[in-house]
Amino acid sequence: MADFDLVLKGTLVLPDLIVEAGHIGVIGERIAVVGQGAMPAAKESHDLGRALILPGAIDGQVHSLSQKDQEDFIWSTRSAAAGGVTTIVDMPYDEGDLVCSGNAVRRKIAHAGAQARVDFALYGTVDPEEGSLRIPEMVEAGVAAFKFSTFGTDPKRFPRIPAALLEDCFATIAPTGLTAGVHNEDDEAVRAAIEKVKAAGITDYRAHALSRPPLTELLATNQIYETGAATGCPAHVVHCSVGRGYDIARSYRNQGFRATIECCIHYLVLDEENDVRRLGGKAKINPPIRPRAEVEKLWRHVAEGNVTLVSTDHVSWSENRKTNPDMLANSSGVPGLEVMVPLFIKGALERGIPLTRAAELMALNPARHFRLDHEKGALEVGKHADIAVLTPERYVYDAAESGNNVVGWSPYNGIHLPWRVAATYNRGRKVYEGGKVLAAPGDGRFVRPLASLPLAGPVA
Repeated sequence: MADFDLVLKGTLVLPDLIVEAGHIGVIGERIAVVGQGAMPAAKESHDLGRALILPGAIDGQVHSLSQKDQEDFIWSTRSAAAGGVTTIVDMPYDEGDLVCSGNAVRRKIAHAGAQARVDFALYGTVDPEEGSLRIPEMVEAGVAAFKFSTFGTDPKRFPRIPAALLEDCFATIAPTGLTAGVHNEDDEAVRAAIEKVKAAGITDYRAHALSRPPLTELLATNQIYETGAATGCPAHVVHCSVGRGYDIARSYRNQGFRATIECCIHYLVLDEENDVRRLGGKAKINPPIRPRAEVEKLWRHVAEGNVTLVSTDHVSWSENRKTNPDMLANSSGVPGLEVMVPLFIKGALERGIPLTRAAELMALNPARHFRLDHEKGALEVGKHADIAVLTPERYVYDAAESGNNVVGWSPYNGIHLPWRVAATYNRGRKVYEGGKVLAAPGDGRFVRPLASLPLAGPVA
């Protein structure tokens, strides 16, 4: 008689250890046993040999709706399933509908719920003209965190939040225990740097990094953490491209403040002198891609435990928005959902970093950060059976060839990867296998944090 619905055997990658010849037993949607050795009886069982079995990744920074009528959840979650990502946390800056009220959150839940192939959580934000008034109703509607920006990309869709309003928002969020995440670029400093670049007549690949030098990032980073310290609100820098930023975050944590920091996969893979030079607008991201020396600094911070989580900042702009010869005229951001996990595995192995960091930074810590760890983020008994299986198979990534992306371009095209996502399970159901996404639109589920209570201590 079968004890379980599903059993998978292989190398378990946990946040604190690697378990050779380990197995996961699933009943219904949840993990029922984690063991080692002989496989228990199951209705469906797979001995995967040398395959890596990781917790399904939680991508804490996805923009499914940045370009109207372009990607949407039907494609972002398809890419996620193909990449071993079982939960996405979607950003609130949707073209045509800033997610800044309880009604907007509920509209987005209904919209995404009809399309999503894997699970999803949502960020909320504020309209500067309304202030912090609607934060409580967004908490009630189920947002997992809030997102603000110290730089104004667009006055309506992606507005700058002035210092006084940012403080007010942090103070309003603080009693809920949720996190205030902030895009960390100082508006005044960036605009001054942009004018210098334009005055110099620089329009090629160099223009973007020159228009946003590291100091513009670090000034905002300090503002964000000081605002958190002053209000008691957990403060989060949503992407950091320079090593100094992780030093700053660590110093605030050492002082007892909840100061978390996120590293996007592109900052661990791409560099300015090679990739941005080659790709131009297709590697334009805010903050910018930095030189290779800075990339290696970030990997050292990964190794030392100074990074809270790794994400993609995924957005699939149509190609015409990424190919302008004038670097600054291109949209900012790149797709990455399908390839984040294999890229991180490759980078960690090349630098001798334990693969336990993959389970920590792309599953456990994001689950804790967004307060979803009551059912997400770990290969543990009682948690959702969200599982990514990677097999040792060398291949060259090509976004167009996979067919699981709304766009056929990627800054990661041509990269040789040693491990491939072979299968993905979301709540015990196989949603991807052998290059094909099996999940249908609507199979994904909205996930929300538990009733908000202040957290006991900092996330590592």
